[in-house]
Amino acid sequence: MTPKSVCTTSSDHAPFVMSTKSWILHGVATAAALAVGAHAYFFYRRSVTVFRSRVVGIIPARFASSRFEGKPLVEILGKPMIQRTWERAKLASTLDRVVVATDDEKIAECCRGFGAEVIMTAESCRNGAERCSEALQKLEKKYDIVVNIQGDEPLIEPEIIDGIVKALQTTPNAVFSTAVTSLKPEDAFDPNRVKCVVDNRGYAIYFSRGLIPFNKSGKVNSEFPYNLHLGIQSYDSKFLKIYPDLTPTPLQLEEDLEQLKVLENGYKMKVIKVDHDAHGVDTPEDVAKIENFMRERNLS
Repeated sequence: MTPKSVCTTSSDHAPFVMSTKSWILHGVATAAALAVGAHAYFFYRRSVTVFRSRVVGIIPARFASSRFEGKPLVEILGKPMIQRTWERAKLASTLDRVVVATDDEKIAECCRGFGAEVIMTAESCRNGAERCSEALQKLEKKYDIVVNIQGDEPLIEPEIIDGIVKALQTTPNAVFSTAVTSLKPEDAFDPNRVKCVVDNRGYAIYFSRGLIPFNKSGKVNSEFPYNLHLGIQSYDSKFLKIYPDLTPTPLQLEEDLEQLKVLENGYKMKVIKVDHDAHGVDTPEDVAKIENFMRERNLS
């Protein structure tokens, strides 16, 4: 399942498809050219040969969930979902280390059973970013980038992980990077499928559980390239340490989306677009869907 990235040039607005490896090379050159006028917060780092080179992947997992209690431990074709996510993350070439951050002993015991490193975190963490922030501060080594790998994405491609890491490494004025893929029409009005709009330089403008942009007809425009947000994101580690101390923002609270607190506080977020068919698991009904998806493609 090697994903393809869809990119659009400024001179030709028709999208073209390239391999993930080609996208990374293209993205490095493009982002380097665009990374002008970065915040003074990061200026001192520019003299370093490799920008943000030390990378850790953290899989935040909690047992309690209003929509799907015990979700990380649900079996997907005979394996706990969090194990499948961990195995995929371990294949990413940019990650120096992969850990699971949880507040639940049942999840911790399961993860240790298949060989994962576990960091115990507080029950009071309000979202995955806060859990990653606490886990980062408990690690004995220092890292420049933290990748928040959602435990409910058991088919996440390692190339997508590598893509968002490289996007953050080559964009000094961004503190956050993430990925989107094409939104399927049947998911347009599903509040569990988060949508994203991006500017013409690849920075996030807004995220919503509603359909965005929303036209005056109130219907899905079959010709418009709507974006579905994938639940994977990376942060500059210095920013992640201060993220929990930022006051919750009105849009974040209204949409219940942690990305909006980043944007509302004026920080830059880099977005890459990839070809990714498989959905994450948000509800119990999604388990059967993803198992059928795997059977159809002979994925074990």
